[in-house]
Amino acid sequence: MKKSEFKKLTLDKAKKDLEKNKKDLFNLRFQKTNGQLTNTSKFNSTKKTIAKLLTFIDRKKNA
Repeated sequence: MKKSEFKKLTLDKAKKDLEKNKKDLFNLRFQKTNGQLTNTSKFNSTKKTIAKLLTFIDRKKNA
């Protein structure tokens, strides 16, 4: 996600996106262990997106 996309997010939408990305990461881990993961960069980008969403949610709660 880009910075401009984060500015448009609400807290509820960010939480929904976070849960979706966590599920995606869970599925990517299974694909990695089974040798089915073809796009390995998606694994790292999903982890980074989760971190960005967690930071965004934390900042919104404290603001």
